Amino acid sequence: RVMGTSQLYFPMFDEVFDKYEIPYEMRYLAIVESALNPEARSRAGAVGLWQFMFTTGKMYGLEINSYVDERRDPWKSTDAAARYLKKLYERFDDWNLALAAYNSGPGNVRKAIRRSGGKKDYWSIRPFLPRETRSYVPAFIAMNYVMNHAADHNIFPVEPSYSFWEVDTIVVRQQLKFDQVTAYTGIPTEELQYLNPTYRRNIVPGDGHNHILNLPVGKVGVFIANEDSIYTYKQEEEQVFEPIREEYIYRVRSGDVLGVIAEKHGVRVSELRAWNNIRGNTIYPGQKLVIYLDASKKSSSITAPKKEVKLPVLSNDGAFKYHVVQKGDTLWDIAKIYDGVTVDQLLQLNNGVNNKRLKPGQKIKVQKIS
Repeated sequence: RVMGTSQLYFPMFDEVFDKYEIPYEMRYLAIVESALNPEARSRAGAVGLWQFMFTTGKMYGLEINSYVDERRDPWKSTDAAARYLKKLYERFDDWNLALAAYNSGPGNVRKAIRRSGGKKDYWSIRPFLPRETRSYVPAFIAMNYVMNHAADHNIFPVEPSYSFWEVDTIVVRQQLKFDQVTAYTGIPTEELQYLNPTYRRNIVPGDGHNHILNLPVGKVGVFIANEDSIYTYKQEEEQVFEPIREEYIYRVRSGDVLGVIAEKHGVRVSELRAWNNIRGNTIYPGQKLVIYLDASKKSSSITAPKKEVKLPVLSNDGAFKYHVVQKGDTLWDIAKIYDGVTVDQLLQLNNGVNNKRLKPGQKIKVQKIS
């Protein structure tokens, strides 16, 4: 499959790499990173053909919100990857070291160089690199061999749905849903998704920017001939457009549960699960969760939405004030009731008690009586 998909992406990579004077062999890096899947997402949160993390993607000018993720845009992410690789090569003056830095970060490569006594070739510093990076460059070299000598081993590509030359682009200036395009061009929604992985909800947003839509070459003329009708199709139903959300990374704390995190940020638990590939309710302290917040309300949405205020149910023993747990209480709920009390303080006062162990009638220390 990967060999077949390369017929769609490699000509694009070569064009971009030529612009930045990047060796063409670097195109095989995308196979190591994502198996040429623009929708690939790692457990760490890296996304796209070139597996950009959120911060690095933003650093290289990629737009990331709940409707558009340019880390999944083959053209724009490849341009960003080329610029990043060029910068790494300029820093280390060695392509193998640049690859190692792409995988583990420049800081780890500099540290390995120091530990090796100042040596500046990959094989000399390899023992001092992180475990994953020690096999990263060999995997890249092996992929070069496989892609160039596959036929010698009776390995042949599966023909892709489209090659690079069978796809063309149009500029979209208004909000457009994929089903509007399907209705007038006959292109199945699945094909539009395959050709346009950038758009996360099958919507090209009408946000004042020009956006690119990829179509089969034979359908571009059909789209242009029906463009006005496509834009006005079901227009009455398109009046309400949800605000664009921006990606926010939340680090799970001890005592957190999905319901509390969702309520705190004004989103649904089902959305948290979908955004982070979570099955069930299991999360763990230190885990990073992707949350998409309304860009216009991002700063305020970190605060929990208003709801009916609970009155505290208190007791004390002369040394501590206690909260008597009510049905449905969580540590976060309890902390909100008392001024100056945080979930971390509750955990410290109560020997790490967690939400799963709270029972109605249970007494929880909330404050030391001074």
